[in-house]
Amino acid sequence: MPVPKRRHSNSRTNKRRANWKLSPPNLVQCAHCKQPRMPHRACPHCGYYGGREIVQIKEV
Repeated sequence: MPVPKRRHSNSRTNKRRANWKLSPPNLVQCAHCKQPRMPHRACPHCGYYGGREIVQIKEV
């Protein structure tokens, strides 16, 4: 099985690792309260998902 003859330089390694960036989360608009929320999750503002109330949100 082939093995690298020489180690990769630090700059070459760092160039490869430079593309590991965080991307902003995808947000969708809640159909009930129009607030941004994560897709496939109940809305943290109103508690609705798929047109039904899933979580009861406490009123403060």
